[in-house]
Amino acid sequence: MDKLNSMQIFVRVVEKGGFSAAAEVSGISPTMVGKHVRQLEEELGVRLLNRTTRRQSLTEIGQHYFERCKQALLEIEAADASVKEMQLVPRGVLRVTAPVTFGSLVLTDVIAEYLSQYPEVELDLSLNDRAVDLIEEGFEVAIRIGDLPDSSLIARPLQPYRVVVCAAPAYLEKYGRPQTPQQLSDHNCLYFVHVTSNNRWQFFGSAGKEIIEVRGSFRANNGWALRTAALNGIGIIMQPETLLAEEIAAGRLVRLLENYELSHRPMHVLMASNRKTTPKLKTFVEFVVGRFGA
Repeated sequence: MDKLNSMQIFVRVVEKGGFSAAAEVSGISPTMVGKHVRQLEEELGVRLLNRTTRRQSLTEIGQHYFERCKQALLEIEAADASVKEMQLVPRGVLRVTAPVTFGSLVLTDVIAEYLSQYPEVELDLSLNDRAVDLIEEGFEVAIRIGDLPDSSLIARPLQPYRVVVCAAPAYLEKYGRPQTPQQLSDHNCLYFVHVTSNNRWQFFGSAGKEIIEVRGSFRANNGWALRTAALNGIGIIMQPETLLAEEIAAGRLVRLLENYELSHRPMHVLMASNRKTTPKLKTFVEFVVGRFGA
């Protein structure tokens, strides 16, 4: 017989005042209750209960054993409860990766809100513009901008990542303001490069889709660097609206080609399909979808 089960039944015998009452609570026969108690006594080599035809009473050793059994069972119950609580309450370290610009300008504010709501979670954010391998590099969540290749990752769609075309007033005063996408070919355009060059800018107008291959004297793999170059009047940039909104509002950059719809990039929050959905992972993904969902 299972000793823990026998201890539980012994405690019930004492608390309920007899074998029959303990048997009813335990869902077994009084005979089986007696077997559990006798097995404990045989293992311990002592008598725990004084039995008469009418009642049972604890021996001195039985009283001591009863109290210790109750304490042990309460500790086990508390241990079980703590495990269940950990399965319900978000806690622990959550590793997240995101693109540099989006992560630093937008996502960090949302993370602050999340941590305020879930104070037992610690969040490790890694900003990187490359496509991080979640499984190999040990990340639980990724924010990814751009088309997704086929993979085993679970993807939740977010709002498209909006971009704008801008230039500094000094540049426009010197070189003129392009009125159509085709005129960008005559301008110094500053574009993002990483693994591949992003110098094919896409527009949608009354004539449909137009893809313009731009050229320029400066390229970078960082949006902040391109913004600084544009502010210094070097050329025209196409970058995320979140990166340029403050400069546009202040007049330090001028928005161009506003009559054309730009090719906004898809954005997703990703997690590995083979990873257990813990409370911290589930709540963070839902939090991000709630803030940036379509």
